[in-house]
Amino acid sequence: MVEIVFGFDFGVKRIGIAMGNTLTGQAQPLSVIKAVDNATRFKFIGELIEQWKPTRLVVGEPRHPDGAEHDMTLRARRFANQLHGRFSLPVELVDERYSSAVIPAKRGEIIDAKAAAIILQQYFDDHANSY
Repeated sequence: MVEIVFGFDFGVKRIGIAMGNTLTGQAQPLSVIKAVDNATRFKFIGELIEQWKPTRLVVGEPRHPDGAEHDMTLRARRFANQLHGRFSLPVELVDERYSSAVIPAKRGEIIDAKAAAIILQQYFDDHANSY
């Protein structure tokens, strides 16, 4: 059975969202949420979930290059827990240490959805044999 999966690049100012499916195992940027209040963020996410019907959510877990946790690690985990609690979908965390660093970007370009696609692609690559 083909599953649609959403990937999230969590940030305090913006959240990047990507989508893909288990048939192709390919992630693509979907959207960027620029709202900073949770009510608006989760309303927008809920609308996307209603539209696309994903069966699983993947959230990037930021860490220092040496793997140590920092403030954003805990915030991303909290966001993942909130997604699971609000939408009752399985949520997995993926190490996102270098997701934004590998994206060529022009100054001022918003790359959050592209970063989310890299996070989701990493998930697909890591789980390719389990579909």
